[in-house]
Amino acid sequence: MQQRLSWDQYYMRITHLVSRRSTCLRRVVGAMAVKDKRILATGYNGAPAGLEHCQDVGCLRDEMGIPSGERHELCRGLHAEQNVIIQAAIHGVSITGSFIYCTTQPCLICSKMLINCGVKKIYFSQGYPDPLAQEMLTMAQVEFELLEIVGD
Repeated sequence: MQQRLSWDQYYMRITHLVSRRSTCLRRVVGAMAVKDKRILATGYNGAPAGLEHCQDVGCLRDEMGIPSGERHELCRGLHAEQNVIIQAAIHGVSITGSFIYCTTQPCLICSKMLINCGVKKIYFSQGYPDPLAQEMLTMAQVEFELLEIVGD
């Protein structure tokens, strides 16, 4: 008999499924907001709605030789966490007090946005080299935790 997943494992696995919609050539990321065991919004990284995807037109950051984690403004895409916030706003859903599940630890920009949204905790299954993001989350008393997927 298969072992039943914890709620956190359940949501993280769904978040990884959401990431499969990503159109980024560099990093596939999914994110999801959950509150009171209800999924509020999901997001993945990619170009804004209605615009050509990087997988179709190429990656400007690759062409310019920009390393991961630098010069975020030179990217056609939105981050998965940004798309969660946008989707929640479009549909009139507050994510204040929610838990955020991300396939990758949020960058500094997304961390600041999630702090201002009033999220309670962030789970991620892969680290990201951004110590300032972690420092700001700690200062804002937003919990964050590495949550690796277990099992098959």
